[in-house]
This record gives sequence, C-alpha cells and structure tokens, in this order.
Amino acid sequence: MIENGAISHIEIYVSDLKASKRFWSWLLVSQFGYKVYQQWDKGISYILNGTYLVFVQTDQDKLVFDYNRTHIGLNHLAFHVDSKQMVDGIRERVQDNKYKELYAERYPFAGGPDHYALYFEDPDRIKVEIVASNI
Repeated sequence: MIENGAISHIEIYVSDLKASKRFWSWLLVSQFGYKVYQQWDKGISYILNGTYLVFVQTDQDKLVFDYNRTHIGLNHLAFHVDSKQMVDGIRERVQDNKYKELYAERYPFAGGPDHYALYFEDPDRIKVEIVASNI
C-alpha cells in the first residue's frame, strides 16, 4: 500500500533527451535498480517502488533559458545508498564518465562532517546528490 503523501512522480524537462537518457539510465538503472517504466519519442520514465522519474525533451522554441539551480525551482535530487563504498563506487563512475563532480575538494564531507555524500551534475546541470545512509 502506498502511504499518503508519498511522491508519485517527478517530471523534468531536458535540453537533450539522448544525453539525459544515457546519464539517468546509467545512474537509476545500473546503480539503483530502477526499471524503465514508460518510453516514447519525447520522453522516458524510470520507476522504483511506485515512485517514478520522468524526463521529457523540451521543445526547441523553449530552449532559450539556461537552467540554474540557484534560481526559483528545483535545486537538486538526492538519493540514499546503503554504504560509503557505494558512494565511492559511484564517484569512480562519475569520474570515468567525465560527468562534472561538484565540491570535489571537500569530498566526501561537503555537506558537513556527518554527511557522507557525492555531488555531481546531469547533462543539464541539475545537481545530483548521493548520500550514504549508514555512516
């Protein structure tokens, strides 16, 4: 049974669906066990335990404005993992794939001394945070 208030889904418009599919499939499917839920010519969604994330290609005429997480709107998406080793392993893959890591000089405690986490960006510069739940 789904609890009242649980998130059903989050939908994010992207500038390049192909690049976003590559990034989010790597992270969500390969690392976290999400499944592709829906797929159509302008979008894709991934599901895990009833919550799904949707990525939709932005129309060409709306690609004028650059996303900036410090403006009004989404700042970042954060995901729990069960160990520091998993955070470290994802960091290695972020570096192997040449995705932009944030706060690398303060890794893994950029969020504070009791917050073991990795921060990096998706192709549209949306910040992604991976947090070790059991440190």
